[in-house]
Amino acid sequence: MSTASGRTRATVVALVLAIGITAVGFSPAASAASGSQAIPAAAFHDTTGITSSTVTVGNVSTLLGGLFKGAPVGAKAYAAYINSKGGMHGRKLVIDSGDDNFTGATNKQLTQADVVKDFAMVGSFSLQDNFGGAILAKNPDVPNVTVSLDAATNALPNSFSPQPAAGGWQLGPLVYFKSKYPTKVLHAGELVANQTSAIQKWNGEKAAMKHLGYKVIYDTQFAITQTDFTSNVLAMKSAGVQILFLEQMPANYASAVIKALNQQNFHPVVVLGASTYSTTLIPLSGGAPATAGDFLEQNDSLYLPGGDGAGIPAVNTFLTWVKKTSPGFTPDLYTLFGWLSAQLFTQALQKAGTHPTRGSVLQALRGIHSFDGGHITSTADPAKKIPSNCYIIAQVKNGQFVRLDDPPVAPPAYGYRCDQPYFNYSGG
Repeated sequence: MSTASGRTRATVVALVLAIGITAVGFSPAASAASGSQAIPAAAFHDTTGITSSTVTVGNVSTLLGGLFKGAPVGAKAYAAYINSKGGMHGRKLVIDSGDDNFTGATNKQLTQADVVKDFAMVGSFSLQDNFGGAILAKNPDVPNVTVSLDAATNALPNSFSPQPAAGGWQLGPLVYFKSKYPTKVLHAGELVANQTSAIQKWNGEKAAMKHLGYKVIYDTQFAITQTDFTSNVLAMKSAGVQILFLEQMPANYASAVIKALNQQNFHPVVVLGASTYSTTLIPLSGGAPATAGDFLEQNDSLYLPGGDGAGIPAVNTFLTWVKKTSPGFTPDLYTLFGWLSAQLFTQALQKAGTHPTRGSVLQALRGIHSFDGGHITSTADPAKKIPSNCYIIAQVKNGQFVRLDDPPVAPPAYGYRCDQPYFNYSGG
């Protein structure tokens, strides 16, 4: 990758933390109500994108600098896996992938083309998905099975996500850390990107913290172009921060913070999240000693190599087919999103029977109230757009993410803790 493209990728990655992996600004109840809207009658006769041997679905992702290459990689890997078993009712799943090049107009253009020629939208991931969402809103007969960043797109009655978005936060991890560090949570800190969506997401987490009796003493905003966090670390040290939450940062930004913490010999408890769980975090942070003892909380399994494959067969299936279809590619969170989206779509396609239509698949999606991708992620309700309240806790030990205080990675819990509800928050 060239230096210029690397800078572009870093800037766009920063936007991920600004927008957040989970969209905000609406309540699960309001979203669920959208499922009661009638499916257009014409959809039950619409077989666009289907032949006797194939089902072609669209995927519009931001691939600039390789940013979200994982989304189509994951969708294509699952398609290859299901096709190796004979496809679905004798039809092979084909992923028609397009790159919006981090441009809203292109996202809209590609989505418009896909809804005309492809059966559904599956596994897309883009920072510009609100543009395509406007097209999907005008085409309520087209199933959209994807992890949407845009709240309005996520809330559409034809949108279904394997990891539904909602305002608020999971209480479970916050309760865990309060129990483990009852005095430290009275001196909590967070770094927040100076973008509206990031601030909204942080407000949801902060409200959950306040609900549990946390005291946040440092939550300064930073520019998405920032790469050196020394000044923030010095300010946190001066303020007396004792536990620092970095769940909303991707690996390259979290690693920059960790480097600064170590350089200043400042060692609060560090809590990482799903977007930091990657093969790059530890080396970028300075190696195993730099991250030793840092925590990870997320609602997915440890799906990377060396993780939960022994106890969750779906992890090995995921890794095997990504390797087969994209040799040399290192899976990430977006690869998992693409894989899970294709799996959720295929589940609905199977339920729709041997003669599926867009309408019958939408109807099938409305009936899927429990989805976990074979336990590779925690159980959510795609039909009602209700996120999971389950999670895992891990810690970095000897340069590896190791589960901590979780149930066994085996039936019935498969390593997930489901001991607290999800905290809903609809504030600004």
